[in-house]
Amino acid sequence: MPDMLVKLYELPDDAPLRAKLEDAGFTIRRALVPEKHLIRGWVKEKFNPHWESECDVAISGHPTSCFIATLEDKLVGFACYDATCKGFFGPTGVDDVCRGKGVGTGLLLACLHDMRAQGYGYAVIGGAGPVAFYEKTVGAIEIPDSKPGIYKGMLRS
Repeated sequence: MPDMLVKLYELPDDAPLRAKLEDAGFTIRRALVPEKHLIRGWVKEKFNPHWESECDVAISGHPTSCFIATLEDKLVGFACYDATCKGFFGPTGVDDVCRGKGVGTGLLLACLHDMRAQGYGYAVIGGAGPVAFYEKTVGAIEIPDSKPGIYKGMLRS
């Protein structure tokens, strides 16, 4: 999976999607530090321990760089930035039962807009899985020769 580059100064407005998600009962917000143990456990269970570690770092920052999606006060998705590297978006994941409802897009845009507000001009999507999704949603472009990128030689159980 290649890395991708996003121009943060040309992001789509996320207000209409946020309103649509709120009407459907979803909330997207910045994670709170006291929730860290709950978020980490959920990410480890639903996804993997590598992403759990990245969430730990993102939630520990000030301000935290982890956003979550909830439905009826239940965690259904997360997205982070500045976890493995400064300026990197990811990891991100949405519960299977909530996919296809705009939650992942909402989380992506919340993080990228926050990165812009923090002073970043560009974001790197590290090891981007759904390349076509990122191209369509935020105009991301593949970074040549970026696979395996920063993850080369990473320890795996």
